[in-house]
Amino acid sequence: MLKIAVLVSGGGTNLQAIIDSIEDGRIRNTEIVGVISNNAGAYALERARAAGIEALCISPKQYESRELFNDALLEGVNKLDPDLVVLAGFLVAIPPKMVAAYPDRIINIHPSLIPSFCGKGFYGLKVHEAALARGVKVTGATVHYVDEGTDTGRIIFQKPVEVLDGDTPELLQRRVMEQAEWIILPKAIDMIANGSVSR
Repeated sequence: MLKIAVLVSGGGTNLQAIIDSIEDGRIRNTEIVGVISNNAGAYALERARAAGIEALCISPKQYESRELFNDALLEGVNKLDPDLVVLAGFLVAIPPKMVAAYPDRIINIHPSLIPSFCGKGFYGLKVHEAALARGVKVTGATVHYVDEGTDTGRIIFQKPVEVLDGDTPELLQRRVMEQAEWIILPKAIDMIANGSVSR
């Protein structure tokens, strides 16, 4: 049984996709051992509690320095003792000490086809705003392993999504979630849990 910890910052739609996929069998041999958010007001924490999953807030605001927060975040993850850490809309840079503690055991979902529209500053709606400003006809989402860089780890899955005339960043964001993120993140977890992805 693959034990996963899910790290979130906001609404938790990707978390919900994981919860639903475990319940309906699309993700096999996997359990969520806990959800951690850096944001006390994240609706994702409510989703976790509603599903009977341990939900924790570890916020930078609670600590005097980033270093202390990083230590607390790593300690919080360690207490859950996960086999895999899943970043599902977690808007905090993962400290190098966590990457070192969980080599090839942290994955992230990013709302573009990496290497396009990724790296520092590209998160949330900013990704979709940049894609529309550039005029791309196809965007999508990527699941990748996390290394010391930002969106630079080895790619596990990508799924393209068509950009339509009249798209706003909000419309495009929703379509990328529905047609790509909510599909490939559960798929990647299932494949890791069942030995189809080399770690």
